[in-house]
Amino acid sequence: MEVHCAGCAGCCMDWTALLDDYEADRTRQRGRFADASDSDSDSADSADSADSENERRLPFDDDANFVPLTRDEVRTVLDRGMAAAMTPRFWRARDEHEAVEIDGQQVAAIAGRPAFFIGLRKPPKPVAPFGRTEPNWLPTCVFLDPTTLQCRIHGDEHFPAECGAYPAHNLELGQETECERVEATFGDDRLLDDQLSDGELDDGPLLGSHAIGEKLFCHPRPDDLDGVIERLEAGSLRPKDRAECIAVASASSPGTLAISEHHYETGKTRAMAAMPSAGGGDGGNSAPDGASWVGPAITEWHKRHDAAECDSGSTPSPDLAVTVEEDRGAPETPGWKEREDEAETRTE
Repeated sequence: MEVHCAGCAGCCMDWTALLDDYEADRTRQRGRFADASDSDSDSADSADSADSENERRLPFDDDANFVPLTRDEVRTVLDRGMAAAMTPRFWRARDEHEAVEIDGQQVAAIAGRPAFFIGLRKPPKPVAPFGRTEPNWLPTCVFLDPTTLQCRIHGDEHFPAECGAYPAHNLELGQETECERVEATFGDDRLLDDQLSDGELDDGPLLGSHAIGEKLFCHPRPDDLDGVIERLEAGSLRPKDRAECIAVASASSPGTLAISEHHYETGKTRAMAAMPSAGGGDGGNSAPDGASWVGPAITEWHKRHDAAECDSGSTPSPDLAVTVEEDRGAPETPGWKEREDEAETRTE
């Protein structure tokens, strides 16, 4: 598999705002990453159910390319003081037989426990992908450098496996890739070779019951999620909402519904300690002592975006990321360098 990533990062942002209303709606409904929620959210008895568009579970959030993290990745991000980078995804139930009611909504569940992913947040950032000359505010992965359109943790030992494998899982499942969607919309060749190597085939996506406790998490106390689904749907999750879900994920046991109370309590304490806290929400501007750059940067991106919306001003240069992220300690990215045989490409 070979992909041409330079100047793209389409899989790292939600670029539906660049489409007309009809195409944007189709893209959101379709999803981008091979979101295996249709299989993952089933019980062991029905893990192989059909994955048709009519049966697809719709998430309560509107992230068109949500990237799920594994339990160990959640723990790693938590240990590095970056809990503010993570957020949950819950789904609408297909029918009442798999549902738990929360905030008046039918939430997909396994054995009466609401099922969810933990993934990376996408604050608004000024970016100019796909050869565009003017930047736009787009929901962009917390770790993406708006200036170079490169991941700040690519090559890091803690780089998420789902990101490293993309778009192999889509190809293996026969789903359209983000590369192909970018090609169809903006031109340029992005998916240069869609043939998967033996190694890429061996590292397939976690599906069905194998994902429980490893990538698909189940909350043991639905009542503790009161208000969370409503705020998730409205795009107004609070730090404590994220911390609750992160704690459950970090305390999960692969292959089972078991939760370690010790890991839950420890995880929740660490998650809350890493969250911007003033005002109890994402609008807060204070950060705990020793916190990473992530939380304060997310808060500032939201503030700058909201101010720009109110003032109807022009979108700032992506170089603003130097002030918002790098001056707070975010690792720099190398930029794209022309190479004789594989200019601006990445081979998996």
